[in-house]
Amino acid sequence: MLLKRKLTTHLLIRDTVFLSFLVSWKSTYIHSNTMCLCLVLKYAVCACRHASRLICMCVPACVCWCVCLYLGCADLLSLDSMSSEERKRQGYIHELIHTEHTYLQDLELVLEVFYKPMTESGRLTEAEMGVIFVNWRELIMCNTKLLKALRVRKKTAGERMPVQMIGDILSSELAHMQAYIRFCSCQLNAAALLQQKTDASPDFKLFLKKIATNYRCKGMPLSSFLLKPMQRITRYPLLIRNILENTPAGHADQANLREALDRAEELCSQVNEGVREKENSDRLEWIQNHVQCEGVIEHLVFNSLTNCLGPRKLLHSGRVWKTKSSKELWAFLFSDFLLLTYTAKQFSSSTDKLFSPKSNTMYKMYKTPVFLNEVLVKMPSDPSSDDPIFHISHIDRVYTLKADSISERTTWVQRIKAASEHFIETEKLKREKAYQARSQKTSGIGRLLVTVQEAVELKPCKPNGKSNPYCELSMGAQCYTSRPQNDTVNPKWNFNCQFFIKDLYQDVLCITIFERDQFSPDDFLGRTEVPVATIKKDQEGKGPLTRRLLLHEVPTGEVRVRLDLQLYEQGPLL
Repeated sequence: MLLKRKLTTHLLIRDTVFLSFLVSWKSTYIHSNTMCLCLVLKYAVCACRHASRLICMCVPACVCWCVCLYLGCADLLSLDSMSSEERKRQGYIHELIHTEHTYLQDLELVLEVFYKPMTESGRLTEAEMGVIFVNWRELIMCNTKLLKALRVRKKTAGERMPVQMIGDILSSELAHMQAYIRFCSCQLNAAALLQQKTDASPDFKLFLKKIATNYRCKGMPLSSFLLKPMQRITRYPLLIRNILENTPAGHADQANLREALDRAEELCSQVNEGVREKENSDRLEWIQNHVQCEGVIEHLVFNSLTNCLGPRKLLHSGRVWKTKSSKELWAFLFSDFLLLTYTAKQFSSSTDKLFSPKSNTMYKMYKTPVFLNEVLVKMPSDPSSDDPIFHISHIDRVYTLKADSISERTTWVQRIKAASEHFIETEKLKREKAYQARSQKTSGIGRLLVTVQEAVELKPCKPNGKSNPYCELSMGAQCYTSRPQNDTVNPKWNFNCQFFIKDLYQDVLCITIFERDQFSPDDFLGRTEVPVATIKKDQEGKGPLTRRLLLHEVPTGEVRVRLDLQLYEQGPLL
């Protein structure tokens, strides 16, 4: 009888109650300062034990268990068995997923409602559209991958079951949101141009107002939508912290959530740094528009994250000459590489200088960029000479360059040397951190031996239809990375690693494939995950398993793995 009542109540909530924001309440009020929603339930709407009980929590966690029901996070019986803390946790998890979905809809709405008609109207040039919307499509790609990963996790756990692990996904995906650094650092320029255009043209102002009447905009103008990316990035730490604070100390997701919170705060810091250093951002955008990098295998975005040094910075720039040929070069020293260019189009006047907004001079890449973790810079054998030359050694090549003056030579040598040392030291610390995470001893209940044998039909990233793929395997803080296989979409790694199992029913093996990039964070080629509990069930009495796993969040790709779960109290499962 009780089960029947619960199921009936479940249907009521799903089909009727939530549409009127909960069944039959006696009083509802909202405190504007605390945004605290209090509900006095008149009837026993969620298992008799909650009857006539005052439920008071901060919105939206105040109705977390009902929201979970409505959005399909868990069924009534599982929610009824949860502690109050776990119901709060599930509410915050679902707030994250639901707001991520809503935010992504807003991003896509901007393309449809604003970008498309503005482009078709011809009222703005292509360059002006680029200033306003910057890399909007890249933002959509970032958040699409995050939302899909969250949905894959929810599907893996069971559509009607609570989400137990989420920190590892957040930690992984937040590490690939570098597009926000460029967008947010350009936001002031976008706002200024939009204001300038609306002030100068009443017709343009009326046009923007007209397209904003679309009911999906809910009365908000384009300028409000352009603020949403910054608002979303700054909200991630709060959302993650709410989940973390309601996650028990011994929970398997604790370490993952802490790492995710660190990455969210680091991303906010990088975005804020990009906004603060507007001059650096403007100059990187100038270089993007004036330097042609033909011949570089991958697309080079100057105003972005580096591979391991955070947001890219322009450290120095200026004119140098090759000593033998006296060829004039223009050098740009970034935090991760040195770029030598030459003038493809002569200066139109003596005032056409580097970084001038009026400059129409174009530059071409002279040689492949020189990575600073592979260089050695030297003074000439006779440093007292009046000839301001210096040498840059890179692997098997030496560049002998001449600066404008002795003081300028000193500046080049000191800044290249300092940047090189910082790059090398950062890489060293990154390797040490990864080694410590892998070698950390645990008091686990077993281990999982994994061999990633191969992948097939991966998404090509290069113009030649190939990729340089590698795989990253993780389980919480434990992480391993294979070597990349060059120029293939069907890599054969045969990469071996092992993971210590802490919780048989919570640990999840995650396999992510990336394209190795030199100038920017590596491109995403797909992700799949396997709960350890599923491996145990499938392996019972059969020995090691070989599986072909479909890669999610990409149009194509599979990975083949061999899995061998060994529990210490049982020995190898044979």
